[in-house]
Amino acid sequence: MRTISVDELLKETGERFGLKLAAGKKGLSNRIATSRIQKPGLLLTGLKELLHPERIQIFGKAEIEYLTGLSSDKLKQALKRLEKADTPCFIITKKQTPPDFLSRLAEKKGSPLLTTHLATSLFIERFTKHLEERLAPMTTMHGVFVDVLGVGVLILGKSGIGKSECALDLIAKGYRLIADDAVIIKRMSPTLLFGIASDIIKYHMEVRGLGIVNVKDLFGITAIREKKQMDVVVELVEWKHDEEYDRLGFEEGLYEILGVKLPFHRVPVSPGRNIATIVEVAARNQVRAETLLQ
Repeated sequence: MRTISVDELLKETGERFGLKLAAGKKGLSNRIATSRIQKPGLLLTGLKELLHPERIQIFGKAEIEYLTGLSSDKLKQALKRLEKADTPCFIITKKQTPPDFLSRLAEKKGSPLLTTHLATSLFIERFTKHLEERLAPMTTMHGVFVDVLGVGVLILGKSGIGKSECALDLIAKGYRLIADDAVIIKRMSPTLLFGIASDIIKYHMEVRGLGIVNVKDLFGITAIREKKQMDVVVELVEWKHDEEYDRLGFEEGLYEILGVKLPFHRVPVSPGRNIATIVEVAARNQVRAETLLQ
């Protein structure tokens, strides 16, 4: 399971979400393990709502106004409910000034209290999406990832088989590169994979005989893409005369990545075969198959 500390989250997203530390500095090492967040809402009133200890607690205007309007005894009861949960951090939205009692609670239990100027609904929507992507299960694979006709095609094969050359031919046809050499793959839902490039090699390809080329500079902005859903896996293999290959298209292979199974094709490589066109046809077949299922 992937996690992120509150301190890392602040450094990565502080400027983007306007997050600032208000109290509870000693808890910056607390780990966040889920993208799901919670507004304590009814819990503060004493109703039997479950407070999920692993989730970030969000305080909007309604929660702050409710707490500040409580009598001393009822406020103590509400704060005790919050204190019992091992919450990674609290976040106050809408540019509200943190009440002293929440600041003291944050210091006492070691749960950082953060503030943001964003409205509650907007912050929750954007922040949840960021956490989903940040905490998504991931792996890195050696290959090339391209967008062909809107189909995300992962091209695999041993070093020197021609993966980058195939991708370069596809780019010349008007298709898009997402990543070359090292493809970072994230599982964004139980059945969806997305591929991206690392920041170090983004927009670049290694072509034997030419070296490193910048696809964005050579072919323009329309030749690259930041990320794409992964739909098909194609493996380039050396042609062997004594090996049987699928000639009728009846064999339906599957390739599993992070628990997700994708359509899989093994394409033998030999002189005279236009591999880029074969990969393009595989993408067209996938588009047709998806259309038939609709």
